[in-house]
Amino acid sequence: MRLRGLSALVAGIVVAIALVPVPASAADEVTKSDNIRHEAHLDLPTGVQINTDIAFQGDYAYVGSYTGFSIYDIKHPKRPKLVSAVSCPGGQMDVTIYGDLLVTSVDESRKDDSCASTPQPASEKSSWEGLRIFDVSDKANPRYVKSVETNCGSHTHTLVPGKSRDAFYVYVSSYFPAANLPDCQPPHDRISVVKVPVRNPSAAAVVNMPVIFPDGGNDRTQQPNLLADTTGCHDITVYAEKDLAAGACMGDGVLMDISDRENPKVIDTVRDTNFAFWHSATFNNAGTKVVFTDELGGGTQARCTAAEGPTRGADAILDVVDKKFVFKSYYKISRIQASTENCVAHNGSLIPVKGRDIMVQAWYQGGLSVWDFTDSARPREIAFFDRGPINDTQLTLGGFWSAYYYNGYIFGSEIFRGFDVFRVRDPRVNPADGVHTDRLNVQTQTRYRGGHGH
Repeated sequence: MRLRGLSALVAGIVVAIALVPVPASAADEVTKSDNIRHEAHLDLPTGVQINTDIAFQGDYAYVGSYTGFSIYDIKHPKRPKLVSAVSCPGGQMDVTIYGDLLVTSVDESRKDDSCASTPQPASEKSSWEGLRIFDVSDKANPRYVKSVETNCGSHTHTLVPGKSRDAFYVYVSSYFPAANLPDCQPPHDRISVVKVPVRNPSAAAVVNMPVIFPDGGNDRTQQPNLLADTTGCHDITVYAEKDLAAGACMGDGVLMDISDRENPKVIDTVRDTNFAFWHSATFNNAGTKVVFTDELGGGTQARCTAAEGPTRGADAILDVVDKKFVFKSYYKISRIQASTENCVAHNGSLIPVKGRDIMVQAWYQGGLSVWDFTDSARPREIAFFDRGPINDTQLTLGGFWSAYYYNGYIFGSEIFRGFDVFRVRDPRVNPADGVHTDRLNVQTQTRYRGGHGH
């Protein structure tokens, strides 16, 4: 999603879109496959606006929002319970969890780093954007521990395990520099690397700002449909066990060697004239494929219409051969969405089925889709869930921001409706039931091992 703050859309994109919360009593016209069941729903907590991403640890789910974050008890997935909702505004509140530390992203210029801060123009040098770190050992009363200011803020971030257990790293992705922004100067062809000492998180600090695009990256003279020139990354996914990372960087998809955690190096780059905005990446379990998403329209426009076709606002499946990208095919949901429904490829995760490449993915008002890309050239849908339009007459923001598989269930953060739980029963997916993990930060991939275990 490319909203920057609650009150404005990203500069340079002009859309007429209603930011209207959905009443809890609103009737939903649902279309779904027979093999998926909607198990539970919780409305947005009071005061929460715009649900965003999700992280998981143990029996808890952490859901970011533009007003802070919420913690849910999911020990019994069919009966999730809200534990707490923390007010600490600052879009878009990407979240990751490590032990008792919750890391959150702020990509909205604030007067200061406090949870009581108010918006302030990024053109003012004293303004703040970056990371906030919370201690969530007491789930009912999280404690703010530390902030780290980063250039251009933190639109998203990726938790990167260290080579030892003494510290972990955070790769901070941000973009859209401008000459009048003192802390976000062009060309901004880099990311920020933050080191977080596990036993002393208050010492967290930026340790490097490596250049990802020494050649400047892609630009609109080469790709006219690009939303913006490549000036930073939108999101990065790491596969630490393989010392690899895949970066979705506006006009470029990149493969990085992260064997030196503080100095990631680009080893291959891919561009695609059908891609308008490289948004996110997912490795398969073997690390031999990457699925990149194209967030055409920034998540605020109707891009699943007949006019857009099957290759725009879609996923691209690329094999990784000798650490080089090889394009194989596109995947996009086949259900045509209304012109009032914002819809495009967005956040998803692998479903851990041995010997298969299967993932679940959010498509905003296009719902969620479970699909198989074991054959890279011929992806196939397995299951789907799709609510009807929020509004039949006006383009209205809504739908699933993220849809992730965690220990037998699919959890979805719906932008205005709240928190949803699903279960898929299908022979192609059922083997995943035996795979359990204690933590899931989707952009920090780990290998699931054997037939039924991590």
